[in-house]
Amino acid sequence: MANEQIDIAIIGGGVSGLYSAWKLQQDLPGKKIVVFEGSDHIGGRLLSVKPPNIPDMVAELGGMRILENNQFRIVGLIKDLNSQLPPNEQIETYKFPVDENQNLAFLRGEFLRLIDFTTRPDKVPYNLSFLDKGNGPGTIIVNAIEQIVPGITDTGLTEDQRREMCKHAAFDDIPLYQWGFWNLLYRVISSEAYQFSMDAGGYDSTLVNWNAADAIPWYLSDFGISPQYKGFCNGFQQVPITLGAFFEKGGGEIRLNQQLRGFVWTDNQFELTFNNGTVINAGKLILAMPRRALDLLAPNSPLLQDIKALTGSVTPRPLFKLFTTYDNPWWRISGYTGADGKFVPVQSGRSVTDLPIRQVYYWPNYKGNAAVSGRAMLLASYDDGANIGFWDGLRPQRGATWLQGRSHPLLADPFVGEDDKAPASGNGVQNGLNQRWEQYQAPRRMVDEIARQLAQMHNLSYTPAVKSAAFRDWGEDPYGGGWNSWNIGVKSWEVRDKIVHPLADCPMYICGEAYSDAQGWVEGALQTADLMLAALLGKSVKAGKAVGQEA
Repeated sequence: MANEQIDIAIIGGGVSGLYSAWKLQQDLPGKKIVVFEGSDHIGGRLLSVKPPNIPDMVAELGGMRILENNQFRIVGLIKDLNSQLPPNEQIETYKFPVDENQNLAFLRGEFLRLIDFTTRPDKVPYNLSFLDKGNGPGTIIVNAIEQIVPGITDTGLTEDQRREMCKHAAFDDIPLYQWGFWNLLYRVISSEAYQFSMDAGGYDSTLVNWNAADAIPWYLSDFGISPQYKGFCNGFQQVPITLGAFFEKGGGEIRLNQQLRGFVWTDNQFELTFNNGTVINAGKLILAMPRRALDLLAPNSPLLQDIKALTGSVTPRPLFKLFTTYDNPWWRISGYTGADGKFVPVQSGRSVTDLPIRQVYYWPNYKGNAAVSGRAMLLASYDDGANIGFWDGLRPQRGATWLQGRSHPLLADPFVGEDDKAPASGNGVQNGLNQRWEQYQAPRRMVDEIARQLAQMHNLSYTPAVKSAAFRDWGEDPYGGGWNSWNIGVKSWEVRDKIVHPLADCPMYICGEAYSDAQGWVEGALQTADLMLAALLGKSVKAGKAVGQEA
């Protein structure tokens, strides 16, 4: 029996894969384009689920926000999709709160408010110099960056202009791309200032040793120069789900639970072998995948072995999230009484700690409003980098799930709260999300430990009973991490443009956030997809241009 023949096979049902499929369908009418997704849902690292008994909230187990002021591709894509959607299906956003003055910073055993960093610097338990004292972690890093690349923090510069500066900049006569970010920071700030910025900043992986030429403009856009965050009323996963629906409406096909195990290029076509033994032939192949997924394919895919220098130019960074639900927003009592005698509750944005839970977000409802009464939800731990290792003894072994051909780990001892005994929560907003909260049950021991740390950082003897919990570890295969960062010594701008079509005589293409200027963001997935599509279609598109803009 002859193998099925298709024109274009796209491996990966995340944003870059679905966006590429949708765009190609418009440019190449009549071609048979199929998206193959190894898991049981589309969206990749966008994963939005609704908690039981809280109908006005959507938990973001994956990506949760965009930077509206400088991520022009995703903003343009949403506008384009909304122009084709009926009013009741529009993709809507809200202002996503982050650092609120009254929120907590529990650092080195001391209880502080975020505002204390600047108004009560003597309370901050770090031995900071007079230059750093009285500044928050973001300001300390931005000031350090200005010393490394003078003029780069000018608010009139665009991100592309900052990237161009870093591309040509040097420190101690060594090109910036040959420096590690951590190495450079240690040259201009003290170890105490660095540790404070790491602890109070909430992230472990952003300040580690990755390519400084990329880390500097990335940091300034993401944290340093007036970021304007937006969350999604119906969950961020609505974006890839909408792309997938448009693609299927146009005659395209999305096949779930199709794990690609290897491929070869022979007789001017690809032979793709899947986990169920099926072999499919394709004229063109698009790998819309992060580095770890490419590494998993490489042993059975000779072409990937030929381009290891390109695919190995980035490092996956671990990240996980755990959400917990409660009868009420108990964290509000952790506020304080101001000078005017009014009580200011903790109710939105995040608190930070050097405890392993690291960041806690007081989750808003679907309009972006804080929970003030009734059922409520926390992003109880948003954790990344080397700090992930703390949780390894409290979770299933990482990597086993994918080898077993499943999308979700089997838990020997899952957390079972009061709401987990109720009927299943069903699908997401408007029945458009194809995943359920209960598919992401968290390990019981992990929930118990997180509850203990939540009480400690909020200065309480205990926290109320958790009603339900959901967990996602993006270090699991085939992702390998929640985001990817450029390695030291790599000229990222060259790899970015080369990897989208790495072999001139072979129609194999690669896209995804891993090899972009906006790593860790959907914006990066769209950037490399645009570059890849330009290569496949023979068009000319600059990396810095927004969706649909040609050079």
